[in-house]
Amino acid sequence: MSENCNQNRNSCSEECAERQESRIDFSETLHDKSCVKKVIGVVSGKGGVGKSLVTSMLAVTMNRLGYHTAILDADVTGPSIPKAFGIKERALISEEGIIPVKSKTGIQMMSVNLLLEDDTDPVVWRGPILANTVKQFWKDVIWNNVDIMFIDMPPGTGDVPLTVFQSIAVDGLIIVTSPQELVSMIVTKAVKMAEMMNIPIIGLVENMSYFRCPDNGKDYQIFGESHIEEVAGQHQLPVLARIPIDPKISTACDRGMMEMLEGNWLDSTAGKIEEMEGTRK
Repeated sequence: MSENCNQNRNSCSEECAERQESRIDFSETLHDKSCVKKVIGVVSGKGGVGKSLVTSMLAVTMNRLGYHTAILDADVTGPSIPKAFGIKERALISEEGIIPVKSKTGIQMMSVNLLLEDDTDPVVWRGPILANTVKQFWKDVIWNNVDIMFIDMPPGTGDVPLTVFQSIAVDGLIIVTSPQELVSMIVTKAVKMAEMMNIPIIGLVENMSYFRCPDNGKDYQIFGESHIEEVAGQHQLPVLARIPIDPKISTACDRGMMEMLEGNWLDSTAGKIEEMEGTRK
């Protein structure tokens, strides 16, 4: 992709153009006052593996490295990004567009919970409405000078993930897994969908990988033996990180203090993102 910001990201490279061949063009254009240089989707084949947690941690990690980061919360029926950052204010809707909310350290974010009167209200919408909501988060929100946008995807391979992949020029995917026997099938589904949509996979992140006992320093595999190396080998993908079961991680998330969390678990993942063509501050 071009290193220069192009407000119409769907025409910024040959790779993007190739994605539009042989199918109807569903691509959406950014708001004319927006600028987003790089888009990374965080996906999982099933719920409950910590996809939103990894998305939040990645945004914080890249923000600390000096990149202007943003999170588009595409998990419309299960939005959790605002809570992880302790955000209770609502997004501002103006005549020009929707202004995303900023976290304490300046991470821009948009989530359906930032539009609801009460963030505990359920989102009982059918697939097409959910998909159109995600489109609006891309084209109607004014994203200001974003170096890297992370999209927190809903689990699975349904309407919303398909809409994101068709509507937004995603530069790469990070697949979040857990150390369970069925992870092979789940990862394979995510890999096949990425291949169908011609989107490169950056690598795998295993969450809840182990528990390090504070008394003896030993690591225990609470959810069984990890299969991530085997699965990664099957698909020729790198293992980017293994995140442990750590009370301080869940506490930071529950208390809306993700930006205060210290840990180097995603440093190598950040390095892979920085290596991507066109990633720059």
